Amino acid sequence: MKAPQSTPADRKQIAPGNEAQPGTPGTGEDICPECGGSGRRDGKRCANCAGTGKVIRGIGGA
Repeated sequence: MKAPQSTPADRKQIAPGNEAQPGTPGTGEDICPECGGSGRRDGKRCANCAGTGKVIRGIGGA
């Protein structure tokens, strides 16, 4: 029996500034470098973080 496969619609949309899906092991939230965490840039929603003010980044290694 095959395991159910996820489709693109099942996955959360990730903002262009994210390095991975939210909740991915080895990642964490960081302030968006484009808008400084405000979610806005040049009077519009920040395209890098999709207006959240946060991006998902890989965290430290050895």
